[in-house]
Amino acid sequence: MGGLRFDKTELDGVLVVRSEPYEDERGSFSRAFSRDEFAAAGAPLDVVQANLSSSRRAGTVRGLHWQYPPAAETKLVRCTRGAVLDVVVDLRPESATFGRHVAVRLSADGREAVYVPPRCAHGYQTLVDDTEVGYQVSHVHTPDAEGGLRPDDPDLGIGWPLPVTAVSARDTGWPDLAVQRAELHRRMTVS
Repeated sequence: MGGLRFDKTELDGVLVVRSEPYEDERGSFSRAFSRDEFAAAGAPLDVVQANLSSSRRAGTVRGLHWQYPPAAETKLVRCTRGAVLDVVVDLRPESATFGRHVAVRLSADGREAVYVPPRCAHGYQTLVDDTEVGYQVSHVHTPDAEGGLRPDDPDLGIGWPLPVTAVSARDTGWPDLAVQRAELHRRMTVS
């Protein structure tokens, strides 16, 4: 009753998680998270922190961020108000899809979430005004382990659907993937 469905994407380990509602005359009920169901789907997540982000205007871009090992974090991202285009970039040096991205539309009405494995960059663009995104993470925020990519990095080729109305100076200041490639291979490789 009210279980979860895990759909694969083009990037190994990046999943779209859909809450399948149970409905009756009162309305509906659905599960948003179950540690056991995630583990059974090959998507472990031990939540240590939950975050909320709100954006006033459609077109706002947040990200693309990650944390380096050993502080690399798994994320479960859900739009709780409004709608976003959620983007995940594969930064795992051993992956056949290193440097590629997947984009998924998330909305408050859609009951879906994106599972972001460790060593992947994450960001999104708001598609409507007054949007809120909630995400659960497996590691505490560690400023010394932070990394980022510019949302307009030409090597990524992300097709943001709206003109960018707001983005932080920090996010526009990250180096391109081409400049960070050697450091990413060094710092993202795990034994």
